[in-house]
Amino acid sequence: MSGALLCGDVSPLRGTHIGLRHSGDVARSKRGRRNLDVKENPTWWKRRSALERGLTIVAVSGALLCIALAVALGVLASNVGPCDVSTTVPDNSEMLPSTAEALGGGPPAKDVFSVSRGPESDDVCFTAGCVHTASKILESMDPNVEPCDDFYQFACGGFLKETTIPDDKVSVTTFSVISDKLQEQLRLSIEEESSPHEPKPFRLAKNLYKACMNKTAIESLGLDPLKKILQKLGGWPVLDGDSWKDGDFDWKKSVYVFRKMGYSVDYFIDFSIGVDLKNSTKRVIDLDQASLGLSREYLSKGFDDKIVQAYYSYMVDIAVILGANKATAAKELKQSLEFEIKLANISLPNEKRRNATLLYNPMTIAELTKTYNSVPWKEYFNNLLPSNVQVDENEVVIVNVPSFISDLEELLSQTPKRVQANYVMWRAAGASVSYLTEEIRKRQLAYSTALSGKTEREARWKECVDIVSGSLSISVGALYVRKYFKEDAKKTAVEMVADIREEFTKILKKIEWMDEETRKSALDKAASMSSHIAYPDELLHDNKLEEFYQNLELTSDNYLESILNLTLFGTEYSFSKLRKPVNKSDWITHGRPAVVNAFYSSIENSIQFPAGILQGAFFSNDRPRYMNYGAIGFVIGHEITHGFDDQGRQFDKEGNLVDWWAPQTKENYLERAECIINQYGNYTVEEVGLNLNGINTQGENIADNGGIKEAYLAYNQWVKRNGPEKKLPGLRYTPRQMFWISAANTWCSKYRPEAIKLRITTGFHSPGEFRVLGPLSNMPEFSKDFKCPLGTKMNPEKKCSVW
Repeated sequence: MSGALLCGDVSPLRGTHIGLRHSGDVARSKRGRRNLDVKENPTWWKRRSALERGLTIVAVSGALLCIALAVALGVLASNVGPCDVSTTVPDNSEMLPSTAEALGGGPPAKDVFSVSRGPESDDVCFTAGCVHTASKILESMDPNVEPCDDFYQFACGGFLKETTIPDDKVSVTTFSVISDKLQEQLRLSIEEESSPHEPKPFRLAKNLYKACMNKTAIESLGLDPLKKILQKLGGWPVLDGDSWKDGDFDWKKSVYVFRKMGYSVDYFIDFSIGVDLKNSTKRVIDLDQASLGLSREYLSKGFDDKIVQAYYSYMVDIAVILGANKATAAKELKQSLEFEIKLANISLPNEKRRNATLLYNPMTIAELTKTYNSVPWKEYFNNLLPSNVQVDENEVVIVNVPSFISDLEELLSQTPKRVQANYVMWRAAGASVSYLTEEIRKRQLAYSTALSGKTEREARWKECVDIVSGSLSISVGALYVRKYFKEDAKKTAVEMVADIREEFTKILKKIEWMDEETRKSALDKAASMSSHIAYPDELLHDNKLEEFYQNLELTSDNYLESILNLTLFGTEYSFSKLRKPVNKSDWITHGRPAVVNAFYSSIENSIQFPAGILQGAFFSNDRPRYMNYGAIGFVIGHEITHGFDDQGRQFDKEGNLVDWWAPQTKENYLERAECIINQYGNYTVEEVGLNLNGINTQGENIADNGGIKEAYLAYNQWVKRNGPEKKLPGLRYTPRQMFWISAANTWCSKYRPEAIKLRITTGFHSPGEFRVLGPLSNMPEFSKDFKCPLGTKMNPEKKCSVW
């Protein structure tokens, strides 16, 4: 039991005292009546009945307990105020954050803590919500660390010391803790027996879950389902040996067959239906570089890279498990991997994909055919699109990376068909492994261990819940919000979004480096930003859900077949939208509430906060507002700022790709963004010896820096309207200091070394540590609240600021 909870237990003891006094009053009443029956004059004690003697002993004992408790509390109050938890909390969080001195022991406090001293218990919140919150914060912190030296260790040191990453996880974060709880809630809903008249969308979810959980059926079918599928797809040369004929293969026709079977069509060229970036009211065909089986960042290092070798070994072993000769598989799949490496090398790296204008290259099908004549583009598109959505030569297509298509043409002309087929059939096989037997899944786990460090699979029910909630997110989301979501959270979140948006507007009005015309456009964009909070009301209407899922059928006896039916359903839905108008507030687009995340869409100019994130460490109506503004407020500000990060700023208020920046203002912006790039690019993760990629993470870092500033200003405004808030028990920090602690707590994270390498190499988000150190060290307000001397790590002389 934590000390904070012990402190909260004082109140029930007081209640017991009242009960004892009441019992004594009853005893005295009865004694008065019995005195009428006294015949002799024994001693006072002997005149008492057995019941009265017992009650007297209890009353005296209670009085002595009250006196002892009062003395103890007096001693405690003289040392630490309302509650001392030093004797009951483990070493990692043993001291109140007002330092060891405040507890009457340990080294003297540094000046930074003196700002937190204030009134005693009348200034402390002792509600259940406050006690619970304080307990969680105390568990996470390490108050032995000087906050001005390393605020992340100060706020998260206890979490880092006490958290052990389970064998089935790659990391433990604030997000994953909430996701685990959400997963358990979804399980309860999905495992409920269906009623006779249960709506189809919920039956679909439960059938898919049963198919996933039915390991007996999966094992009895063995690997035959995949082997049969590979034959229908055209055969995997490494399995078929000499019976596979080159003349039977054409990469374009393989894409057509993949499309009909429910597999991805993106293994040679990425094909999708998107929104026209320069006219966000219409949809358009979008062509991009190939989707790869391993991140470009690894493949581009070449065949001898450690992770690429692990990928190669995995490919070979999967082929062998499916019946290939090992020597043949090793030889042929090396060639197919070398082909995939070449696909990676002709692809554009992420650092060069941040300028949307460079990726916007419209061409008609006629122009496409003339420029890249090895592909019959009209036929290609019409084979991928639904039969009721067809195109002609005048159809406009957006080509993201023109050089990729020309390089692909040359690469394909130089690559034997057998190599091409081995590559694409491997991709189909690799995509299917998760839905097969334990034997083949064990090999997948070994590959996952090499990539991420995870050594065990998660429990089967967790995997199945994730599959169902990811594949049928609308029906599962409807189950979740109907049963678990607290509606009062939505109202408070709406208010917070309005508060934080207002502060961002004030920032725009004050920024000195922005000219007036650009400022006006920025203010228009901020005012036009729409928000989607918790979930759309349509999720409460069965008829809406049934209409959406009317063309989907799933059984519970063939898992892989059910998955392919799902992907086929999703592809049909997506590709059929080409001729449909864009509805930026479409409930289906925003109807996935059972996720712990938040989003900004530049095309919609919208922010979205699903129900799943409005809980746990991020949000609660039962705790002070400084905790919420520091946590979910940080997230809200982050998403708002995404509209003005290095990519979001390229779009106007309507979601169109328009350059609305005056040249000098753009230069001013880029100069500030460069400061962020350099700041984060110089951060090193010591345990793996890697620096962050400041270019790839700049958008998220700009959003973090703006988001925390907006949330802090919004909280200050809330206090002006509502008055100051009480402190948490056992935490002698001011509300503003607690704001920063709450913000930092949302990014407490522990990663496996392999996972952190993967994140740094391929990700767009900085690790949790730097999502705290970076933004807070750039904030003068933070240094003021913690009295950090200029020149300390958390108050550097040079600070970066975009917004």
